[in-house]
Amino acid sequence: MPYLPLPKSRRAKIVLATAGLLVAVPAVTIVVLMHADWNRAKPWLNARTSEALGRPFAIEGDLALAWRQPASAEKQRGWRDYLPWPHLQARDVRMGNPAGIVADPRHPQSASVSQLAFSLDPLALLDKKIVIPELRFDAPQLRLLRGKDGNNNWTFEKQNPGSSWQFELQSVVFSKGTVYLEDGITNSTMRADVDTIVDARYGIAWTLAGTYRGAPVKGSGKAGGVLSLQQQSTPFPLQAEMRSGGTTLAIDGTLTRPTRLAALDVLLKISGPSMAQLYALTGVLLPETPPFSAQGHLTGVLKRGGSDWIYDKFTGKVGSSDISGSAKYSERKPRNVLTGNVHSKLLHLNDLGPLVGADNRASKVQRGAQLNQPAGRVLPIETFKTERWASLDADVRYTADTITRDANLPISQVDTHIVLNDSVLSLNPLNFNIAGGTLVSQIRMDGSGKTAPGRIAAELKASARRMQIKQLFPNLKPLQASVGQINGDAALTATGNSVASLLGNSNGEVKALINGGSVSKLLLEEMGLNIGSVVLAKLSGDKQVKLNCMAASFGVTHGLMQTRQFIVDTDDATLHVDGTINLENEKLDLTLQPDSKGVRIFSLRAPIYVKGTFSDPDVSIDKGVVALRAGGALALAAVAPFAALLPLVNAGPGEQSECASLLNQASRKPVAPQPGKTRARQGAKPKTGERALPR
Repeated sequence: MPYLPLPKSRRAKIVLATAGLLVAVPAVTIVVLMHADWNRAKPWLNARTSEALGRPFAIEGDLALAWRQPASAEKQRGWRDYLPWPHLQARDVRMGNPAGIVADPRHPQSASVSQLAFSLDPLALLDKKIVIPELRFDAPQLRLLRGKDGNNNWTFEKQNPGSSWQFELQSVVFSKGTVYLEDGITNSTMRADVDTIVDARYGIAWTLAGTYRGAPVKGSGKAGGVLSLQQQSTPFPLQAEMRSGGTTLAIDGTLTRPTRLAALDVLLKISGPSMAQLYALTGVLLPETPPFSAQGHLTGVLKRGGSDWIYDKFTGKVGSSDISGSAKYSERKPRNVLTGNVHSKLLHLNDLGPLVGADNRASKVQRGAQLNQPAGRVLPIETFKTERWASLDADVRYTADTITRDANLPISQVDTHIVLNDSVLSLNPLNFNIAGGTLVSQIRMDGSGKTAPGRIAAELKASARRMQIKQLFPNLKPLQASVGQINGDAALTATGNSVASLLGNSNGEVKALINGGSVSKLLLEEMGLNIGSVVLAKLSGDKQVKLNCMAASFGVTHGLMQTRQFIVDTDDATLHVDGTINLENEKLDLTLQPDSKGVRIFSLRAPIYVKGTFSDPDVSIDKGVVALRAGGALALAAVAPFAALLPLVNAGPGEQSECASLLNQASRKPVAPQPGKTRARQGAKPKTGERALPR
């Protein structure tokens, strides 16, 4: 049968009917959907959303629907943009907690909202995806929880990996509400009240109160009104200030990757009475310091298993000292890690006091704490907070160009490497360039309690070389012609919890040698040595006396410094010192046996006793005992062990050392005078069997 084409009018009718059907079906569908009771769809929507979120979700109030074109329709990218999207308004929305989160039975929900408004991508539902481009809510109540194991209720990634449904929230519009935080890791409980504001940059403002790391904290701030969770390059403005005690922390900047905090870019300003108080706000363990302030660039990455924070290019002040550098803080197991490089152009010596346990008076007065140093005690008794050492490992390098004190102290450089590992703190090295010489030291303090339960086990090794007396005290004009220098060694071990207790239990030895120079009451007062100023006043009044050599060697046992050998040789007299210095109770018990050179109006040939305490020494002369005129020779007879001090004699090529001469002479056993014989007069030729003291 031959093919007979349909008339054009019939074909047109078929086409028009088909087109009409294609238009009518969606139109009817939309009309039906718009007038349908969507509350009947709540069980299905609640179930699918709960499956996608991995936690209970329920719309308990009315659910209404409207149809709107998506915001992308304005860009006319394709036919999908012309499809209207369902826009839902839900009342009394509640969301529970994921499995593994233990919530307060009185507040079992992680979030509740009086009214929620959002649009759904209808085509995404075909791929089992719930895509919400924008979420708006009114009067939200959020309860953010994190247990001690690190599990939290604000992470949605892979909460229910067995589900075939996925959830994607692209942006959030904030409104008035309240946010609660309970964090088991930081022992924190806080509440923030949020409200909308009209501002060109910010959309909301908030106030905060509660406890952070167990310490009371208050704060306030502003933030953007819309947080984009998909457009990672969209900046989200942040401004905040938090206060705990006298410590203030303020940030101002943007967050451009809110899902990871990978681009937190803020200016951080921080100040307070002591860096140690930052532990309450930041959890970062830092030492006691004078009042401080700093500002720098803070970036952070918040991630499961440990966050990383970098404080870069910061500058500030600690007491009267400046600081600058960079630091990185990483949350790790079993301990957090702090690394960094810090530099000071000028370090004030007094600012180091709190680092070694001395009373930080400015800090304590500011925060109302009690000053613990007892009257009459010199050595710092402030205890080291070793219980915090177990929370942090540290690797920090610190350098300073110049150190000053109230009276000029010529230290040109400081270099130290601070390492804290498993509660063991070491400063290796701790080096100073001082007065044309060097002070090289190593300090190790084990606060783990493994070696000394409940106490610190400490070790100190220090060596001073070629420190020039005239540079050490540049303001004393009489010393500027001096060529004297100071050398010394110390090696001590101890247990204790403060500088005072460590020294009071120390064992080891201390050796010192001063070659050349001059001494006086004025000089020793400038050095801060009250004992020496009183002794010199007894010896020769307030005048300059040329010092040929001072050599001392102490053995230290349980904090008791016992003189092995101690001799002071000046142009006027030679003194042999014997006795003890008790570092535990800060008491002195020294006997100085002088031997005058030449004729003096007041002949010091009786012993001088130095007793009392470090802060209040008592010096007296035994007028009832007349020393043998051979006292100088007897003193030399006991100094043969001074050979151990010869390595401290560090005269360069062509230099003459008075100490070298004295110690070489002392290393040979002298011949004691016969009874009734006297030492040769100053300048006279010694008789057989006698030795004249070196001048």
